[in-house]
Amino acid sequence: MSNQTYRFGFFRRKYHHAASVAPPEVKILFENYSEKGAMTVDHLLRFLTDVQKQDKATREEAQAIVNAFSSLLHRNCLHLDAFFKYLFGVDNSPLASLEVHQEDMDDPLSHYFIFTGHNSYLTGNQLSSDCSEVPIIEALKKGVKVIELDLWPNSNEDGIDVVHGRTLTSPVELIKCLRAIKAHAFDVSDYPVVVTLEDHLTPQLQAKVAEMLTETFGDMLFAPPPGECLKELPSPEFLKKRILISTKPPKEYKESKHDHVVTKGNTSGGGDKIVSDEDDEDDDDDEEEVDKVKKSAPSEYKHLIAIQAGKPKGGMTECLKVDPDKVRRLSLSEEQLEDASEKYGTQIVRFTQQNVLRIYPKGTRIMSSNYDPLVGWSHGAQMVAFNMQGQGKSLWIMRGMFRANGGCGYVKKPDILLNNNAIFDPQASLPVKTTLRVTIYMGEGWYDDFSRTHFDRYSPPDFYARVGIAGVPADTVMKKTKTLEDDWLPAWEEVFEFPLTVPRLALLRIEVLDYDMSEKDDFGGQTCLPVWELRQGIRAVPLHNEDGVKCRSVKLLVRLEFV
Repeated sequence: MSNQTYRFGFFRRKYHHAASVAPPEVKILFENYSEKGAMTVDHLLRFLTDVQKQDKATREEAQAIVNAFSSLLHRNCLHLDAFFKYLFGVDNSPLASLEVHQEDMDDPLSHYFIFTGHNSYLTGNQLSSDCSEVPIIEALKKGVKVIELDLWPNSNEDGIDVVHGRTLTSPVELIKCLRAIKAHAFDVSDYPVVVTLEDHLTPQLQAKVAEMLTETFGDMLFAPPPGECLKELPSPEFLKKRILISTKPPKEYKESKHDHVVTKGNTSGGGDKIVSDEDDEDDDDDEEEVDKVKKSAPSEYKHLIAIQAGKPKGGMTECLKVDPDKVRRLSLSEEQLEDASEKYGTQIVRFTQQNVLRIYPKGTRIMSSNYDPLVGWSHGAQMVAFNMQGQGKSLWIMRGMFRANGGCGYVKKPDILLNNNAIFDPQASLPVKTTLRVTIYMGEGWYDDFSRTHFDRYSPPDFYARVGIAGVPADTVMKKTKTLEDDWLPAWEEVFEFPLTVPRLALLRIEVLDYDMSEKDDFGGQTCLPVWELRQGIRAVPLHNEDGVKCRSVKLLVRLEFV
C-alpha cells in the first residue's frame, strides 16, 4: 500500500493505493476447490474442468501451473494469492488458441475473410500525406494480407510511381514498394499476399511493371496458365509463400481527358467529393471519355494477373452475376455496398461464395477514417479494405476479427455465408443461437503505465467500462458499468448478457474510460475479441491503446460464459 498526494490550490488530498486483491467470487471459488486454504493439483484440475471449461485439461497441465505459481512456503499447492496471480497472469488468455486452425485452411480463397489494406502506401491522410514503403511494411508486420498500390507514370513518364492520384500526396517508386512486400510478406504467416493494382499506365509502362514483378518476386508469383482463367481460387494452404496480383486485365490503354496526376498546387474535383472514389480499374469502359486508343496491352502483364477485376456494364444485377467458369473480383465503395444491400443482399452473398468482393472507403474520408466492417463481412465480402494508418472503433473491430485463427490474416467465413442451398439473408430476423455472459470483475495496471496525474490532476481516476458486441445489427449493442470514483484498481463486479443470433460474426468489445465532468472522458484502454474463439471461465484480458498496441500492464479480470 502506498500514499498519493494531489494538490488542489492550497489544499492537499491524500489517497491510499493498495495492491490488487481477489474479488469475492474468486475467493468463493477458491474455497470450493481447496481444503484448508490449499489448492492441490487435483483441486486445480477439477477447477479447470468445471469452471474454466477446459475439458481436455490434463494433470500435467495443472501440475505445471502449480509449479509456476506456488511459493516456497506452499510447495505443490496454491494458496489464494497464488491462485489469484495465476488467474490474472499473461498465460490465462481469453482466446482459445493462438495457433492457426490448419484443418480450416484447405478451402478456396473466396471462403475466407482476408485482412485488407486500402491505399497501403500512404503515411497519413488521403489528400496530402507522403507515399512510402514504410506503411506497407508496418501493415504486413501486423498481419495484413492484401496490399493496394495505385500505379501512375512518373513525372518523366518513363517510370512508375505509387501515388494517390488527383491529390497532393507525394509519390514513391514502385520498385521500393515491391521490394518491401517481398521482404515482409510472410513475417506474420506463410499464407499468401494479394497485391491489388489500380493501373493508370501506358502499355509501355505496363510492360515495365511486368518486368519488375517478375524480377522482384520470381517464383513467388502465382498466376493461372497463359490464356486461362481460374474457375475456383486455390486454398490458402496451397498458396503458402505465394504472391498474387489482382487488377483489371487491360485489353487496351485508353488515354482519357480525366486521367492525369495532380501535382502539388494543382488539384481537381469539387463539391464534397474531395478525394475521388477509388478503383478506376473496376469502372465500366466509357467510350465517350476516350480520346485515343493505343496498342494492345503487353501479354506478359496480362499473364501475371491471378485474380481478374472488373465491373460489367448493366448495373448491379450484371455485376453480381456468377460465371461458373470464371472467378473475378468486384470492388464497391462502402456507400455502393450499403445501397446495394437493401435490394441485392442475398445476391451479394451468393456472388461471394465463388468470387471476391472488395469494399473500400468512400472518397470523403480524407483523414483516413474507416467504416463499419460488419456490413461487408455479413454479406460475405472477403476484402474489407481499411486505412491502416487511422484510429478508432472501426479499426479496433477490424483488428479484433483478425486476432482469430492465430492472427494469420485469414479467417474462415461462417457456414451460413457458404451454404449454396439456403443463401443467407443479412436483412432477415434470426433466432438467438447462444447467449454470452460477461462478468467484469476488476482491472489493474493503470497506476504502473500512466503518471498519477494523467487522468486527473487532482485525484485518482474515475473509471468505468463499456462492454458490448459488434456484429450483425440484431446483436450489436454497448452497455456500461457504474463509475468508480478515485480508484486506480476499479472493482466493478458487474454481469452483462448478450443474446447472439450470429455468433460467428460477433466480436466482444471492451473499453475503459475515465469519467470527466467537464471534458471528454479520457481513454483508458480497449480490446476486441472474436466471440467464437473465446475461452470460457475466468480470464485475464489485456487492453490496448488507441493505436492497437497492447498496454504493458493494463488488464481486466473477466468471466466468460455461454449460457
